[in-house]
Amino acid sequence: MKIHADALLFDNDGTLISSLDSVHRCWTRWAEEYDIAPEDFARVELHGRPAVEIAADLLPAGKVPGALARIEQLEVEDAAGGVTLLPGTRALLAGLPPERWAVVTSATRRLAEARLGEVGIRPKKLIAADDITRGKPDPEPFLLAARRLGVDPARCVVFEDAPAGLAAGRAAGMTTVALTTTHPAAELSADVVVPDLSAVSAQATDGTVEISLAG
Repeated sequence: MKIHADALLFDNDGTLISSLDSVHRCWTRWAEEYDIAPEDFARVELHGRPAVEIAADLLPAGKVPGALARIEQLEVEDAAGGVTLLPGTRALLAGLPPERWAVVTSATRRLAEARLGEVGIRPKKLIAADDITRGKPDPEPFLLAARRLGVDPARCVVFEDAPAGLAAGRAAGMTTVALTTTHPAAELSADVVVPDLSAVSAQATDGTVEISLAG
């Protein structure tokens, strides 16, 4: 299958990289430090959501600012050695012009840059939790990325592994490609579903990108 687009928008964790072990390790320690009952912690979805939303689900409002600073500190410190590249990431990004792609993540800028830097990825455009008022599944993060890249949202392709991120991409009017790196295909609603980025190749020509996908 081939798709022609003006820009490619990538979620980070679960799409370009994996830091799932680090996330679990850090958030478990955080929950213990804040005396959150294990059953309350277990019911909260961690993946693909801004930390502020997770903290707000678990703590009184007055404790959220300090708790956010603490989880960011834990995760940034754990980034060294806690991040791995997912299959296909380096080869795909290496062939894309820097102005034709962006990373759109629910993490803070400081944390996203720490994780990406650990594996040598330095995007020209990065949309992080600090840049938005509403996180995925709201379309705001992806619409902001399209605006900063100067492209029509309808000409963007979103690569995501999480249901919330795919919902955000659809709401933004973008083509969605789901990766089954963290969720089974049955849980992912997208235009195309692939195992990971090793099933994706791209060639830039005359200001557009031709994307080839092997299902």
